[in-house]
Amino acid sequence: QVQLVESGGGLVQAGGSLRLSCEASTRINNLAMGWFRQAPGKEREFVAAINFAGGGTLYTDSVKGRFTISRDNAKNTVYLQMNALKPEDTAHYSCAARRGMAAYPSDNKYDYWGQGTQVTVSS
Repeated sequence: QVQLVESGGGLVQAGGSLRLSCEASTRINNLAMGWFRQAPGKEREFVAAINFAGGGTLYTDSVKGRFTISRDNAKNTVYLQMNALKPEDTAHYSCAARRGMAAYPSDNKYDYWGQGTQVTVSS
């Protein structure tokens, strides 16, 4: 069982930056990791994912060039650096882990989920 704990959310003005962290309770060396978000009244959507070694990443189009996913396997932690934030980025962000090495953009490919952290971007 893998427990995931996110941190780093908060309230920021448009154009600002936040870095989310996701710390796992176990080693994540063989796990692909992802970030997803859900805004009120909307379905959960994929944001970014990274393969087990960090050499392969995926992003949804709306965050490309602004968000960067990375991982530190020695710390069992995955990060999401979010720059140039927009009000439409406001959502509850959750980290997920997949029992597999490849990254996928689909939430049904992930086996473990954290409770999430709220990100609110004011205009």
